[in-house]
Amino acid sequence: MTGDPRTAPPTFGSERDMLRAFLDYHRATLAMKCEGLTDEELRQRSMPPSTLSLLGLVRHMAEVERAWFRRVFEDHDAPMVWSDEVDFQAAYDASASTRDEAFAAWEAEVENSRRVEREAESLDRAGYQPRWGEEVSLRMVMVHVLLEYGRHNGHADFLREGVDGTVGA
Repeated sequence: MTGDPRTAPPTFGSERDMLRAFLDYHRATLAMKCEGLTDEELRQRSMPPSTLSLLGLVRHMAEVERAWFRRVFEDHDAPMVWSDEVDFQAAYDASASTRDEAFAAWEAEVENSRRVEREAESLDRAGYQPRWGEEVSLRMVMVHVLLEYGRHNGHADFLREGVDGTVGA
């Protein structure tokens, strides 16, 4: 990895500005963890029988972005990217995937999510979460997705260390 291209979140700001900045920071963290790696390195699994890899995390986060922004606020029936069902685990298996394919899908979903958030009048905008069968606020969605990135970026740290050969060194 070369340097740190991320923009640090502000130390002061509105709730919305903070949520937006922290989401973008965590999105950039995932991209940074994948920087400079080949498709083969990105597909390297943590340990059998797990299918978890950095590329799998990118694919999974594309599904998370789609499920929480596109499906909640725009099209409740939008298909998932890599699953005919709403199966977030299907995205983890990136054995036949490439960086270009995974990142194109993820980046498209991130841009859609950003647009949905920008167009919302407030964090109180309600959307319907089809998996739960109830309405949720944009605020709740942004916090949930932020927590997803935080959790999975922890996995990305471990996976990157394994690819770089520093685990157990």
